[in-house]
Amino acid sequence: MKKKLALLLAGILTVGSLVGCGGDSGTKNGESKSSVNADGELKGDITFWHSFTQGPRLEVIQETADQFMKDNPKVNITIETFSWGDFYTKWTTGLASGNVPDMSTALPGHVVEMMDAEALVPLDDLIDDIGRDKFSETALSEGEKDGTCYSLPLYSHAQVMWYRKDLLEAAGLEVPKTWDEFADAAKALTKDGVYGCSFPCGSNDLMGTRFLNFYVRSGGGSLLTDDLKADLTSDLALDGIRYWLDIYENCSPKDSVNYAVLDQATLFYQGKTAFDFNSGFQIGGVETNSPDLVDQIDCAPLPKINADDPEYGAETSNIPMVVWENSEHPEICKEFIKKLYEKDTYIKFLEATPVGMLPSITGISDTPEYKENVTVQKFSNAVDVITKTMDMGTAIGFEKGPSVQAGLLTSQGIIESMFQDIITNGTDVEKAAQAAEDKLNEVFSTVQ
Repeated sequence: MKKKLALLLAGILTVGSLVGCGGDSGTKNGESKSSVNADGELKGDITFWHSFTQGPRLEVIQETADQFMKDNPKVNITIETFSWGDFYTKWTTGLASGNVPDMSTALPGHVVEMMDAEALVPLDDLIDDIGRDKFSETALSEGEKDGTCYSLPLYSHAQVMWYRKDLLEAAGLEVPKTWDEFADAAKALTKDGVYGCSFPCGSNDLMGTRFLNFYVRSGGGSLLTDDLKADLTSDLALDGIRYWLDIYENCSPKDSVNYAVLDQATLFYQGKTAFDFNSGFQIGGVETNSPDLVDQIDCAPLPKINADDPEYGAETSNIPMVVWENSEHPEICKEFIKKLYEKDTYIKFLEATPVGMLPSITGISDTPEYKENVTVQKFSNAVDVITKTMDMGTAIGFEKGPSVQAGLLTSQGIIESMFQDIITNGTDVEKAAQAAEDKLNEVFSTVQ
């Protein structure tokens, strides 16, 4: 643990980031952790970090915590929220000092880092209590190490292409099926205060990596080699880098060089971009910001390089929950997580962002309560497209299997900084790609 932590700290000093992972359930420094008093009541204070910073999800989580505390009066749950970028910095810098929560959400790439740092409590008992057969084996495998599961998925979604139906119709354009068609349409629709597509590459987020991964995966490639080295200098990766630079130059706001995910999405929410790549969260964003446009949006599969290329999924996200090894009350955390999966609570949570969060357990999507949601009914095509894509995709880099390298690929901001260097400084594409590849492999070497 100390050696892994030292490597993480070294990573912070050099590239501003770290790693983290699994530990023994229910023990700390050899001492038993107990959250149950003599009467069998749960007791203790826990802190829950999550990144549900948008919409009514915040309210549902807080309401669930309030009810849990009412049912267990000797328990106190303190909830703190962070953006995904801030969350990564918070937990990685806090790991060395012990300033981490009792439980939290995460991203799949975070979990492999957390497991590597032996920072998490095993959750096989919790998964079995909820029902192991209810979860996708793929989703559980993303938090598995040496046959032990350290995370479980709370909800799922996948990246697809969102578009404005009215703008395409007015221009006499079909929904793009290839990247060439997409570029042509995005450029044609860049007018009258609307951008065809924003290309985001802010260094505090993974968006530049995400977009590049779309292109590379569409060609059957990966940003990682079979031996888990970074691959930014293949012909396919270089083509992808040049493709997105062309989009940036011809149909993206110039400020997008610094955009994070919410900056990017907000443009689509406000009707200022014709296309965007995201999950079903786009629906709620448009409903809130531009309700008059909600009938004009829909989604389609990600474009291909050639029209006859096979269907593919570039990025599926199974958003996990974890319990931290530093917690003095893992039993409370597990009981609270079980509460979140209770049918009525779970459906209420999903309905806080309908279609944006799809069920990660079976037995929900076919219930009348779920199917009767107005947004789920109205955007049935989006549900179908996203669900099909989910079944074909993985987290970025996980097509080679869950790995710390895949986590570091998205967490370091190196690919985003590469795009910024090319755009801002005019650095040669091949030179910048080689430098970014070398930097990633240097980071990867700390975990090999």
